[in-house]
Amino acid sequence: MVSVGVFLTHQQPAGRDPVAALQEQLSLVRAARDGGLDSVFAGQHHLPESFSHIQPLPWLARLAAEAGDMRIGTGIHLLALHNPVDTAENFASLDAVCGGRSIFGVGLGYREVEYAAFGIPPRQKVRRFEENLRIVEAMWSGEPVYADNDWCRLDGVRSTTLPARRPPVWMAANSDAAVERAARLADTWMINPHATTSTIRRQLDLFHAERAAAGREPVRELPLMREIYCAPTRERAIELARPHLAGKYAVYADWGQDRVMPEKESFRTDYADLAEDRFVVGSPEDCLAALLPWRELGVDHFVLRTDWAGMPVGDALASVELLAREVAPVLRSSPAGSRPPSPEGSPRWTSASSSPSPTTAG
Repeated sequence: MVSVGVFLTHQQPAGRDPVAALQEQLSLVRAARDGGLDSVFAGQHHLPESFSHIQPLPWLARLAAEAGDMRIGTGIHLLALHNPVDTAENFASLDAVCGGRSIFGVGLGYREVEYAAFGIPPRQKVRRFEENLRIVEAMWSGEPVYADNDWCRLDGVRSTTLPARRPPVWMAANSDAAVERAARLADTWMINPHATTSTIRRQLDLFHAERAAAGREPVRELPLMREIYCAPTRERAIELARPHLAGKYAVYADWGQDRVMPEKESFRTDYADLAEDRFVVGSPEDCLAALLPWRELGVDHFVLRTDWAGMPVGDALASVELLAREVAPVLRSSPAGSRPPSPEGSPRWTSASSSPSPTTAG
């Protein structure tokens, strides 16, 4: 089965009324639910400076009341920054709140200001991340847990705060080393929205090879995040999305997000170069031409981010509704290995390695 969900930014311009912003985001949750979408995700940052940013746990617990049968996940929880006992109990509680439909998305993060704020030397972050994940999963088992670390000591404790169902662990990864870590330690790789299609295609080979070498079974689900905006015409989509996407990635460049990307990618470039082979912006036909090739590579859960800080909620709602009505049903009906017809008026492409340029034109 193919799932299609939304990633809600819940990032707002600094100083924005948080109550008004929350109500707007809840309207997007309801639109996704009523449109039959399958999942909703929220991310985490601390001290975001350029944005205001509600934290994901209270936000996800609130939207669970609106989400119906949708799965609810983090994309991502900054696991190395937080105490693993607190994390295990909080996310077990979230799983109970949403009826056993949670997804535990985790990642290292990359912002030095966040690690400094939590008093964690950057050289320790990988060790803390891997150990915290081990402790969280052990606590969810209900069996005795042992740990003897600088930040957490456990002597055979058993957690009684258990999830309704063990949440699958989706691990975000940008660099090749992080992709290999996801292959070894997680249930699947949560493919990031920042890298180009060609980079991800190469890293998928790396991911599957490392997973096999580690003796892990093939993944049961392969999620892909993409920045996307859908409008009746390509021109209208570019007009509405471009200022907000360009602004978001300018902030990412300030934060140093591109420093952890492979292939020496940089976000400090003009929008047309940034969008090429990365963003999906266009008509429903354009969006399908860009998304359907991922089915050929095994992607079966599309997590689509279609609102960004400063975008009017009406514009975001229009994209959610169009994606739910005209894009999601085609994705769900497409078998692995399928290829889309070329959109009318667009150049025909001939292989899964070709990205149809109209969907990413700036």
